[in-house]
Amino acid sequence: MQEPNFWDNPEVSNRKMKELKNLQDTIKTYNRLASAVDDINLLIEMAYEEEDASLVEDIRGELDTFIEDFEKIRISTLLSDEYDNNNAILRLNAGAGGTESCDWAAMLYRMYVRWAERKGFQVEVLDYLDGDEAGIKSVSWQVSGENAYGYLKSEKGVHRLVRISPFNAQGKRQTSFVSLDVMPELPEDVELDINPDDLRIDTYRSSGAGGQHINKTSSAVRITHIPTGVVVQCQNERSQHSNKDKAMQMLKGKLLMLKQEANAEKLSDIRGEIKEIGWGSQIRSYVMQPYTMVKDHRTGEETGNVDAVLDGDLDKMITAYLKWKSLGGVPTAQDDDMM
Repeated sequence: MQEPNFWDNPEVSNRKMKELKNLQDTIKTYNRLASAVDDINLLIEMAYEEEDASLVEDIRGELDTFIEDFEKIRISTLLSDEYDNNNAILRLNAGAGGTESCDWAAMLYRMYVRWAERKGFQVEVLDYLDGDEAGIKSVSWQVSGENAYGYLKSEKGVHRLVRISPFNAQGKRQTSFVSLDVMPELPEDVELDINPDDLRIDTYRSSGAGGQHINKTSSAVRITHIPTGVVVQCQNERSQHSNKDKAMQMLKGKLLMLKQEANAEKLSDIRGEIKEIGWGSQIRSYVMQPYTMVKDHRTGEETGNVDAVLDGDLDKMITAYLKWKSLGGVPTAQDDDMM
């Protein structure tokens, strides 16, 4: 019997070609860096031999470019987990706090969309639920691009906002919480044993931004994995069948991540480890009043430029997380003044 050739499977073939291209790009980057080192050393020698101070600026420019390119390839070496190169599926859920938390969820969604646009990644909304008065109660979306999951896995957790509330007539400072879940988009050939009897599948009418059949047909699909309580839903595909396929793909990704996090323990034992969307569980704080600061409580990375971060400038936070995780990932103490 002839063994199957993976090139005959379009999805597997595309994935292998993508891996091959990434390896080729890495080699090209290495060769470019090696050449840059030679050029910088040559400029330094010329500056010394000719005692030409004007070459200092050229050397500094070449060195800055080298450091930037070197940092990119160094970060890529940290993206070595099994699914880091995959697309990412994200879901935001507003915590307790009503309109305030829903508005915070909308701010975070905008932040991640802006970040993806900066990377040249594609964004596709999968499920969307508006807040009662403003903002977003929940939203699921997919980010497609090289190493999307590898980067965005750093964002999984509870995000806290401290600001003067625009919804409070008395101008009081409010604290809001939103949780973000991140999972990889899994290829179809990844096998995960899911008992159909463990699933509850519900259909409902699409609603919110982007629905193709809003309030017309029950094309949206919600799947509940009963043993773990995991719920996934999709409403933005063109048919109920497509929404179900996408929701099953999301469920596989979520269950696989839970299984890895629990070190292959039974899935039914995992739900107790999930933290509440509230005090003490945040991975990052965004403070807008009385001072401005964004601080990651795991890595200690911080910046005073809150506006830039909320506009999608997340690379420093993400890079700090990848470095921190590669060194063992011991959380830093959370500051009492960021309450």
